[in-house]
Amino acid sequence: MVRFSKTYLSAMLLLLSVGAFAQSAGEQLSYRRSALAEAIIYHSEDTFGRNIQEAFESIPVSDKYDDHTIGIRVIDNDRIPDVRKNSHGLVKAKYGKTLNKEDIRLNGEMLERILNEANCAKWMVAKWFGWDLARIDSIIHDTSLEKRERDSLLLTAATMNMRLIQQRGQYNATDLDVQLAEHTARGVAALSDAGEELIGNTFMLVNDITYVTTEERAAVAKMTMNILGGVFDILTGGEVGRDVAKTGGQVADLFTGFTVKTHSYLFQLQWNDSIAAIFYNNYYSAVPDKDKIPAFLHDSTTFRMKYVAHEYEYDGKAEVKGKYDRHELVKMICTRSIDKNIAALQLAYEDFKVKTPVYAIVTNEKGKIIGYSAKIGMKEGITEQSKFQVIERVIDPEKQTSTYRHVADLRPVKGEIWDNRYNAVLEHAEDSELNATLFKKTGGGEILPGMLIIEGKYKKVTQ
Repeated sequence: MVRFSKTYLSAMLLLLSVGAFAQSAGEQLSYRRSALAEAIIYHSEDTFGRNIQEAFESIPVSDKYDDHTIGIRVIDNDRIPDVRKNSHGLVKAKYGKTLNKEDIRLNGEMLERILNEANCAKWMVAKWFGWDLARIDSIIHDTSLEKRERDSLLLTAATMNMRLIQQRGQYNATDLDVQLAEHTARGVAALSDAGEELIGNTFMLVNDITYVTTEERAAVAKMTMNILGGVFDILTGGEVGRDVAKTGGQVADLFTGFTVKTHSYLFQLQWNDSIAAIFYNNYYSAVPDKDKIPAFLHDSTTFRMKYVAHEYEYDGKAEVKGKYDRHELVKMICTRSIDKNIAALQLAYEDFKVKTPVYAIVTNEKGKIIGYSAKIGMKEGITEQSKFQVIERVIDPEKQTSTYRHVADLRPVKGEIWDNRYNAVLEHAEDSELNATLFKKTGGGEILPGMLIIEGKYKKVTQ
């Protein structure tokens, strides 16, 4: 049902390093981000199906999220069971056809089933707890190994640790390990905090991208022109309409390029106190354990992905300036289309919202504060009408738990919104020479570098 980029687990279980946000030269400021993996639906019947797959696999996960790629990158539509009776695969978005709510619901439910049958959630949890999944995959599929030798190697390779959680959550890794082992109240609180802020905010975004070629638009244009031309002739008794239709068709044939329709389906890793208890009590093992490790490997029911949101993007008037080869053109169009959907999903789904640090306090020549800058822009869907909160993460030093406090409100400054869309600089786009977006305060208290900016109202603010 699911086709992977490489072999089943080798591609699925690739671990990637995570970098911290650079606030200024020589200074690093890390902050908690949601974790994201992305996949694409491959349509073998599409003229540009292979192009879109290759382009997508070269697109990195947005730098506003921690890359939690586990290798599920391509889902082959040919292997998806009937979503509708006598209709193989997902309900497909075609030029001139818009998916309705029922189509979208059926697609989302089918994709949820596919991800869960592939144990996507379990491998996401395994990555959080430090498994060298590529090595484990090679051991599992090494046919030269005898069972006893394979089991022994797995016991050594499949131990767990808290390093990634410590790195992304700014915890003390040694303390977390000790507190977990001792089941201290402080350790339980810190793990609960990590579960809510980190593990529970792990997402998979599945993108179903359909190319809209100019040939398709030209065909519709010619059909429309022919119909209108025929009607014109009936009304006038002449052949002027046919001439108009012919000319219109020739113009349509000369138009080159294409746009895309993108349906993005968002899935969230299910993680709560009861699931965490099962994991820590039954599976977590910092040392080789002949019972816990096989039990985790064979668990196919505890860890699940849930379909939570959908977004659709199509801009028939989108233009790309400059000259590009096919691969780079497809990559650019797909990247921008997916970015638009991610930006919309951030507003639609609370847990998916991006928190971005205040990059700098901007002053004039007299030292007066005139605004605040942040490394977000048009790629994140910012417009002059966007509204933001500034929040401060407050850490309880004893419990090592986090809360968020509202500090101020911001609006982007007209003409100072950074065009950070893919390849905007190469296209010489207006505002692409900026390196951040400038915001002005519309209310609230003192804003300091490192405080977090979040679009809309963040429901998890405590005061």
